[in-house]
Amino acid sequence: MIDRHDYSPWDFWSTASDDSRRAQRSWQQRLEREHPAWTIGDDCFISELAAVDADELALGDRSYIAAGAYLTGTVRIGADCSINPSAVVRGDVVLGDGVRMGALSSVLGFNHSMEPGTPVFRQPLTSRGIRIGDDVWIGSHVVVLDGVTVGGSAVLAAGAVVTKDVPAGAVVGGNPARLLRWRVPPADAAIDAAAPRREPVASDLRARLARFADRARAEAPALLARSRDAATGLFADRPGVRPTVRAQGDAIEIADLLLGSVPPGSESADLVALLRGWQDAATGAVPPLDASGVPGWDDGDTAYHVLSTGYALDLLGASFAHPIGLIVDATPTSIVERLDALPWHSDPWHAGHHVDALGTALLWARRRGDAVAPGVAEALFGWLVTHADPASGMWGRPSADRGLLLLVNGFYRASRGTFAQHGIPLPHPEAVVDTTLRHARDPRWFAAAQLDACNVLDVAHPLWLTRSSGYRSAEVSAVATRLLDDVLAGWQAGAGMSFRLADAEPGLQGTEMWLAIVWYLADLVGLSDALGYRPRGVHRPEPAPLG
Repeated sequence: MIDRHDYSPWDFWSTASDDSRRAQRSWQQRLEREHPAWTIGDDCFISELAAVDADELALGDRSYIAAGAYLTGTVRIGADCSINPSAVVRGDVVLGDGVRMGALSSVLGFNHSMEPGTPVFRQPLTSRGIRIGDDVWIGSHVVVLDGVTVGGSAVLAAGAVVTKDVPAGAVVGGNPARLLRWRVPPADAAIDAAAPRREPVASDLRARLARFADRARAEAPALLARSRDAATGLFADRPGVRPTVRAQGDAIEIADLLLGSVPPGSESADLVALLRGWQDAATGAVPPLDASGVPGWDDGDTAYHVLSTGYALDLLGASFAHPIGLIVDATPTSIVERLDALPWHSDPWHAGHHVDALGTALLWARRRGDAVAPGVAEALFGWLVTHADPASGMWGRPSADRGLLLLVNGFYRASRGTFAQHGIPLPHPEAVVDTTLRHARDPRWFAAAQLDACNVLDVAHPLWLTRSSGYRSAEVSAVATRLLDDVLAGWQAGAGMSFRLADAEPGLQGTEMWLAIVWYLADLVGLSDALGYRPRGVHRPEPAPLG
């Protein structure tokens, strides 16, 4: 029996009968059982009268597919999207959040070849894919052809035939589609595409970057001295707090980056002896300074010390004194079991934190020549490749209260220690860009007054890691420029930068992270040479050498 919700599904979950709701849930469960490569979010609707024959399908929360719709290929649909009656989505297609697709429209992410002498039906298919940003309205009877990218907040007017990329915020119509007006005018006042580039903007940014770096170098001795604990001679993150293991690594990284030396008043041999002496010979762990005993590898600080202490030693030309049990005691089975047990769905940041430690421990084992069980590296990377969500490119899911925050932050940590650090390509780079750009628009985390080093680094690094694809490069550059404009003003005289820019108290952790962030953002806009430095420690951009 045909229900009106098959053709008008937008109010299904608020108006449908209990029996209809149960039937819809049962239908979605059946679809996911029959199609292991499909994921269906919460409060979605898929009409039983739709022809959904996708090889891979990801349907975001509160999205719906109405009667008569036809979907094939690899289709990734964000949250709050509508595929209205008799719409067609085929091939390699990604829709952002809030995309509304009118009836009888077609988004065709593939094409036929047309070589002469061969009937069209025998020609091979080609596919460049279609990418549609957030908050896009596709009117009725629109056709979008393969290879097109539609920027966020654009409108494709009814009957448009879209053969070329559509800028963010544009309203286009006609056959072929052309710019009619702007729904959201570009940030640049010169919206004429033929207008000359505003070189003074780049020139001004280059000068600001150079001034920022010069000031950081000049004030590095003072900010390091400020954080040295008088009683112990050790570094604390900032005055008035206790010294920590991480603070020693941050101090060493800042001195290396800005001064090309060890922290003033320190000797390299003494620092190496100190850091190596903190490592537990039995487990290879470096526990927190105030720990009673040696915590297990599930302890967050202990896991991070694999990075902070390991790279501090590396910058000093040394290495850990003992093998790291986290990796040398592992087997392929224990790696998979450990990864399976991490809280990917509830706290992907926490999960990524521990993957970062695993990947970095593998690096140090390879550097030292420690024996690692055959198949351990393959288990680690194989698990990550096969568990990455094609829709987001990441591991885990967004959360109701914090959106994409933990997902993106967890991706940075997991990918930094594995794919980035070991020089292995990511499995879904364009999906990573889509997800990261969507996250970077969330004002809860990226309004100027809300910026913190973790959140900005965890956007900057994924966008830098995927930059070679050229995908959405103009949007990436715009995000990097906007963030730089806010971040460069965060340096405080003689003290560096606070982890959360709006906070009054700078510290070593914030300073070390923001210095790296500024480099990544500057490199995304082609201006990193103005800084005169390049991260070499935990936040090094290139893969770490094995020897």
